[in-house]
Amino acid sequence: MNKVSSKDGTSIAYDTFGSGPGLILIAGAFTDRSYYEPLATALSPDFTVITYDRRGRGDSTDTAPYAVEREIEDLAALREVTGAVYASADSSGVMLLFRAVAAGVPFDKLAVMEPPFRVEGAPPAPDRYLERLQEFIATGNPGGAAELFMVEAVGQPQEMVDGFKGTPMWTALEAMAPTLVYDALQMGDSSLPTDLLSKISAETLAIHSTGSPAWMQSAVATTAATLPSARLAALDGQFHQVSQDVLVDALKDFFRSGS
Repeated sequence: MNKVSSKDGTSIAYDTFGSGPGLILIAGAFTDRSYYEPLATALSPDFTVITYDRRGRGDSTDTAPYAVEREIEDLAALREVTGAVYASADSSGVMLLFRAVAAGVPFDKLAVMEPPFRVEGAPPAPDRYLERLQEFIATGNPGGAAELFMVEAVGQPQEMVDGFKGTPMWTALEAMAPTLVYDALQMGDSSLPTDLLSKISAETLAIHSTGSPAWMQSAVATTAATLPSARLAALDGQFHQVSQDVLVDALKDFFRSGS
């Protein structure tokens, strides 16, 4: 494990795998760097893959007050210390990547996987989602925030979530629950950020799983159509997830092309 200090002094933990051009993997909500170890290992023969804990997760520290700009600074510090030229982001982590690139954090190419922009046909966002997350965290109820995210935002069955409670997994999710507020602030109202996308000149691979709902596939297609330089990839998979072998091949082909 390595660490880099962000502009406000927050310590950002990261791991590196392999050798070659640098590729940073950016997590979505409720995910730390350990989730990406298998993917990073699979990509390591071709790239120096960097996985990191976003602030408030895993081995990274946190500094109040939170602002979306702080996570942009975290990513900028990580890119500077590693020299990474590529970045790939999942889910709400895509919004962080787009914000960072629009703010001037330089990457030659980007890959994005299913940003949850609520285009036409998407289910409505949970009522008062950000406010309720903040209330749960402020009152010392991280489990309430975790349940709100998993059931109302993601759509997992209540009985499945209830089955997690009291397990080590649930304890880990509660520890990460305050960062759900951070992702909600990054996403804003979750509408397609047309003005932001117009500022992204880097060539981008926009990926969706064939097993994801039609609205999510549409969100990715609309993102690709709005970006100045993007291609769309529909990859075999399940809900909000593509099999690792298929994803590795797609990322290798994209990042290698023209290089």
